[in-house]
Amino acid sequence: MAVASGVARAPYAADPNASRGRLYAEAESPTRNAFRRDCDRIIHSTAFRRLKHKTQVFVYNEGDHYRTRLTHTLEVQQIARSLARALGLDEDLAEALALCHDLGHPPFGHAGERALDRCLAGHGGFDHNAQALRVVTAIERRYAEFDGLNLTWETLEGIVKHNGPLVDSAGRPRGRYAERGVPAAIRSYVAHHDLELATHASGEAQVAAIADDIAYDAHDMDDGLRAELFCLDDLAEVAIVGDVLDELRARYAALETPRLVHELIRRVIARMIEDVIDESAHRLAALAPKSAQEVRDASVTVIGFSSAMAEVDVAIKGFLYPHMYRHPRVADIMQDAERVVGDLFVHFMERPDALPAEWAHGLPGDESGRARRVADFIAGMTDRYALLEHARHFDSTPALS
Repeated sequence: MAVASGVARAPYAADPNASRGRLYAEAESPTRNAFRRDCDRIIHSTAFRRLKHKTQVFVYNEGDHYRTRLTHTLEVQQIARSLARALGLDEDLAEALALCHDLGHPPFGHAGERALDRCLAGHGGFDHNAQALRVVTAIERRYAEFDGLNLTWETLEGIVKHNGPLVDSAGRPRGRYAERGVPAAIRSYVAHHDLELATHASGEAQVAAIADDIAYDAHDMDDGLRAELFCLDDLAEVAIVGDVLDELRARYAALETPRLVHELIRRVIARMIEDVIDESAHRLAALAPKSAQEVRDASVTVIGFSSAMAEVDVAIKGFLYPHMYRHPRVADIMQDAERVVGDLFVHFMERPDALPAEWAHGLPGDESGRARRVADFIAGMTDRYALLEHARHFDSTPALS
């Protein structure tokens, strides 16, 4: 079957007609394949809608033009589909994984995650990938016959493993989980629905992961410029960014700054996408996988940047950390945001009767179970709702601006 760009579906693409299926058996849709159905379920979920009012770096009351989790997700979706189409992968699965990759993030971005992780230090910690799995397998309650969204095995696998295997062949945690171990939420789920944590995920999941990197790099530069945390001349010191900026200034000497910024960002995105396509095509040609399973079983990822572009990615992130994520203005707000989340956690642990009825119902009797329920409730909050709840229960709430 040909895709829009003329690239045929590759033998290593995930096939919706050969999906490993869903945990709970359902009749197939007469109009949608399994992966397209996953996309639709994610889009219609409560957690997806809430992304509109969950922030990336800037809190909502700083302005309407900064990225939220939802706008970021849609940008990742677009890049993931472009990459999947060019490489002959399944676009619907790549889209599904892009759509759900941020569902586990709490309010206030990484500040909220840090706060919840501290609150749950004695109860298994907090991990946004594990939380995304909880959202789509347990927390969403929309269907009569099961909790969660009952997504396909391939989508669940991608949620958990899009950044690579979680354990080695002997079952020892690796990568980001080497020190603290695989999160309990993932371990408990795979005990009854094996997601094969020792292998890579599909090519489609790898595409979604690198699309996330591209979107973060480019659009955080855009938001940082808009917020005046740094200027174009500061960015000119970063590899490739400076080259593109020089080309634009030479070609459009009188171009106003907003258009110049847009041209810069879109061209950086284009170069990164083109690099991923070229590098991944070389890797796939060398491996010559004949199935999606051979992609999973490979010793390395098949989707990635070239070594030169990987250095650019590191350089961009190296610039953004001190100039944006650790900027005093941002850091002060995020410190207040962490306080809001921490206060709410302590309050609901001490006063579980203050939880909404649907969250208080069947509250676990043990402390760890109660802590996880409270964390699930807070993690699902939007920034605005978290501030409203804090104001309702406390005499003083940070303005976060």
